[in-house]
Amino acid sequence: MNTAVPPSGLTTSEAQAALRAAGPNEIPDTRESLVRRLADKLWAPVPWMLEAAVLLELLQGKRLEAAVIAALILFNAAVALFQEGRARSALAALKTRLALDAHARRDGAWQTIAARDVVPGDVVKLSLGAVVPADARIVAGNVLIDQSMLTGESVAVEAGVGDAAFSGAMIRRGEATAVVTATGARTQFGRAAELVRTAHVVGTQQKSVLRVVRNLAVFNGLVVLGFVGYAWWIGVPWTTIEPIVLVCVLASIPVSLPATFTLAAALAAHALAARGVLPTRLSALDEAGTMDVLCSDKTGTLTRNELRVASARPAPGCDEARLLGLAALASSDGGADPVDAAIRAAAPHVDGLPTLVAFVPFDPATKRAEARVIAGDGRESRIVKGAFAAVAAGARADADSRREAERLETQGYRVLAVAVGAAGQSTIAGLIALSDPPRDDARSLVTRLHEHAVRVVMVTGDAPATAQTVAREIGLVGPVCVAGATAPRPADCAVFAGVVPEDKFSLVQALQAEGHVVGMCGDGVNDAPALRQAHMGIAVSQATDVAKAAAGLVLTEPGLAGVLAAIEEGRRAFRRVHTYALNSIVKKIVTVLFVTAGFVMTGEPILTPLLMIVLLVVGDFLSMSIATDRVTPSRTLNVWRVDALTVTGIVLGIAQLAFATGVLAIGAFALRLAPDALVTLAFLTLVCGGQATIYAVRTNGALWESAPSAWLVAASVADVVVGVTVATLGHLAAPLPPLVIAVLLVASVGLAYGLNRLSRLASLRRGSRR
Repeated sequence: MNTAVPPSGLTTSEAQAALRAAGPNEIPDTRESLVRRLADKLWAPVPWMLEAAVLLELLQGKRLEAAVIAALILFNAAVALFQEGRARSALAALKTRLALDAHARRDGAWQTIAARDVVPGDVVKLSLGAVVPADARIVAGNVLIDQSMLTGESVAVEAGVGDAAFSGAMIRRGEATAVVTATGARTQFGRAAELVRTAHVVGTQQKSVLRVVRNLAVFNGLVVLGFVGYAWWIGVPWTTIEPIVLVCVLASIPVSLPATFTLAAALAAHALAARGVLPTRLSALDEAGTMDVLCSDKTGTLTRNELRVASARPAPGCDEARLLGLAALASSDGGADPVDAAIRAAAPHVDGLPTLVAFVPFDPATKRAEARVIAGDGRESRIVKGAFAAVAAGARADADSRREAERLETQGYRVLAVAVGAAGQSTIAGLIALSDPPRDDARSLVTRLHEHAVRVVMVTGDAPATAQTVAREIGLVGPVCVAGATAPRPADCAVFAGVVPEDKFSLVQALQAEGHVVGMCGDGVNDAPALRQAHMGIAVSQATDVAKAAAGLVLTEPGLAGVLAAIEEGRRAFRRVHTYALNSIVKKIVTVLFVTAGFVMTGEPILTPLLMIVLLVVGDFLSMSIATDRVTPSRTLNVWRVDALTVTGIVLGIAQLAFATGVLAIGAFALRLAPDALVTLAFLTLVCGGQATIYAVRTNGALWESAPSAWLVAASVADVVVGVTVATLGHLAAPLPPLVIAVLLVASVGLAYGLNRLSRLASLRRGSRR
């Protein structure tokens, strides 16, 4: 080990001057302009369909209708920009709360400073679990450094004096001192960041619903082609066919689809933030709702991470005070390792201890730390401290020590051994038992996660006996599997003991290979590879920088209640989007088929393009309020059963089509309403039917199972008021008799009950649970 004396570092004045010259140690935030972001919102499939409708209206000389559709496009873009702005603000807040720190030597003393304040020439300490704050050259010490985020190489490399450490790399083992050579955009990472853009990944929910809408667009297109062929065959002039085709095209456009997804995700993220959970990406909400296996680190996640020395058992010839003193020499001074901190806190002042010459920090791979010391008589020896099995493998351990270690482990203690002597000739000086009690909420969390169809697997480096005791206390039932040993299917194990970081990563991969959606909770550098590999990485409140960087969710409050909160909010968002998707399916089926059936029945168009535009404005945009609805999170996983959803939508659509066609038939043949009045009746029927559908499908049970949100009720009232106003005043269409309007409103309530019953039967028959 190199023991060169590190440089003294910069003075405060030198650092301030360097900061003014080099600028902050951060990548410049190159945000797109408002005009560019607006253009992106107007250049997408849904806007294309609306823009085509604008052109069709202009070709017919209908400027008012074209202006209204153009206003729809701009409103949709404005909503998306507004929600995007809120997301940007949340991300900025997240970056502030997750700001990295660095340990720099300033004015001759080690200080903790913000990573953005690091300047070229700074002397920084690179410790286990730290993220390298800037490009630097190592001047003392040796580390195992993971630079995969920059180089793409999955294998960590050893780095010593003279080697480079790049910004953003992770220290996997050891400790070193380095001098900063470049910061900000001048680092290797900064130069690479200028050449790439973060990819946008469409979530599972959005892809599933877009597939449904695409299928419906194909279906509606075929219906329109069939209608055009029929009308042409019976000799209907093109001037009559053209507005009906335009109405069908408008009816097929999912106007509020993008805004609804954005709104649902933003509201769920806002609710999570209020509960102490910060999603680092919006897709994390969907991933949390679909997770079925949660791999949880033990220390600090299921336990309190309040390690303390419960007992010291010295070997013959050594006393308790000396045992703790020797262990303290093999412990990091001032580091973040809780084991070392607990031992140093318990170690009394002891005279006659050897002098520390060199120290090798704890290595997760070998499960031990080592100190090289010189006794008063000048003899050099080693002190090795670590897991009993790891230390006993290289030292003489008698049968009594092994029995005592096993006894302490079965009592739930974490057992460390301390060995002293020359290389290859060391003997066990004693055992130290550490206790880390379970968190108060651990048992209830495990129970509630199980109720939500999520299996918890505890992953720990502890011995099997210790791990089994903790598992029993928190309610984990199942086999205790040992890493590297022949085991049953990974998902059948309740505990994995004796695990090293590489095992955690492999375990997540094995569970994913079995088809599970895997979540991983953790707080340390050991957890980072698995956090990155898991579908849902969850960094707890005291997580290291690298764990937070790898996670999809970051908990800002102690405990793991935030994990359950993320699952519940993810499933609430799923149910809201599911309701919106089903409502959209029914609307698209009913409107296009109703317009076609109405023409066949009456020989006249039953809906004008202008009234169709009003339906889009009133119906589609007010249906966005579904994203605010009061729903109960499902106890089952988020699963998109697109076929079952589509079939349910078709069944409900046909039922509503029968209702609408029946109303139109009564108006045409029983009441003998004029053609203009039939148009108004068709319009109001679609308005009322749309509201009946929303309330019929928003719950799995009866209509009165849960109260809707205030926003949903307000939107429904506004929708019906607009429809009744149009039907009463006759500004956009011929007025209807008040009695007809009243009867239709009452009939729509009955339709809602009928559709609700049908929806429950269809869901039950097809297993389409939400």
